[in-house]
Amino acid sequence: MNDTVRAVLFEGYTEPIRDVLWGHIYLTQALIDITESAPFMRLNRIMQLGPALRLYPGATHTRASHSIGVYHLARRLLSHLAECGADSWLSAEGIRSFLCAALLHDLGHFPYTHSLKELPLEDHEHLTGKLISSDPLKSLVARAGADPFLTAAIVDSSRSKVDDNGELRFFRRLLSGTLDPDKLDYLSRDGRYCGVPYGAQDVDFTLSRLFPHQDRGVDIDSRGITAVESLLFSKYLMYRSVYWHKTVRSATAMVKKAVSYALQSKTIAAEDLYNLDDEGLFALACRHKHPLFDLVHSVREGKLFLTAAEVPFNAGVHGLLLDMAKRPILEESLAAELSRCSGSSLCGNDLIIDLPEQVSFESDLHVTDENADFSRCSTIFKDGLVSSVVSSLRIIRVFIHPKHGEILTKYRERILDLFDNLVSCSEN
Repeated sequence: MNDTVRAVLFEGYTEPIRDVLWGHIYLTQALIDITESAPFMRLNRIMQLGPALRLYPGATHTRASHSIGVYHLARRLLSHLAECGADSWLSAEGIRSFLCAALLHDLGHFPYTHSLKELPLEDHEHLTGKLISSDPLKSLVARAGADPFLTAAIVDSSRSKVDDNGELRFFRRLLSGTLDPDKLDYLSRDGRYCGVPYGAQDVDFTLSRLFPHQDRGVDIDSRGITAVESLLFSKYLMYRSVYWHKTVRSATAMVKKAVSYALQSKTIAAEDLYNLDDEGLFALACRHKHPLFDLVHSVREGKLFLTAAEVPFNAGVHGLLLDMAKRPILEESLAAELSRCSGSSLCGNDLIIDLPEQVSFESDLHVTDENADFSRCSTIFKDGLVSSVVSSLRIIRVFIHPKHGEILTKYRERILDLFDNLVSCSEN
């Protein structure tokens, strides 16, 4: 490692933050100033896992603690890669910009975890880029020796910037890849706070098997295959037991339905949702009168809809559900059919059809000593297995209001038949 890169990575990091997961994390005073800015402080008021708190009471960690953890792993990663030759194309300003990008990568994240995902809103990475490019962060990032516009471009891939030596491309690959510091932190952190063993990653070993590549970001050798497999297994188990548990999906679907309606009816504008924290989202719902906003209040009080039916998603059969605008129509029709069968008075607001968003388990890492991409190397995670894993996780669920709980004991199988018939008729 050359002297310039060594100085940037190791000198001046005198301010410790004590982290549950990684112990002492050292920052410069300029980076501390960034964490004390108003935009970053908002992340202290957004819980990382939102409704998972219902299942795992320990899951009280925040976007801020995660962001500091990502910064810590990004610095460790870059130090290791610089030792392995990346110092030949790294600049002092680029390194500082990458560390700021790691620290600020979730700055534009929406409140209440992923409840607002798939709604017609700006990507949180784009919102992050705009925040970094504006004061106070623009000045604070510059004071930390970084380029605010390079920092924003690392996070927001839609931003263009002159990339003479390939640093931007390299840093983007590091921050958003298969073995990136974001995944290594959130899987380990979420598992720790939820009290489940699935998320823990062997970070020391993982970093030791990474090798810098200016275009691809990092490569691995065959000894590193187990690190990728561990991450993919962990991701699968965390989605199955935590992120997409039916209770979490119920709360997520309730908030999403309410906010989706509010946006479509122009009760609120997309801009009203930007820069909110968790409490701000609930306060926004309180200011508007509509039965659907009762869903948000119910989530806050822990009164969640019950699971009435589950069916694995099949794109060939359930493709119309990918259009969120069509789901309320199906919900109204299914509620009407259930009312007719049961004699109950279900309406569309009492029923939700939930489909989790697409999630990727792909890996584009190159395995150097096998001269092959990861999916073609000596791993069990071939394309067929990856597709099977994704399919097993993506489950359509029908949730109903708990006041209609008696329907579950009498008509559970009927609900699935009605759902299948409605989907089939709608497709035709």
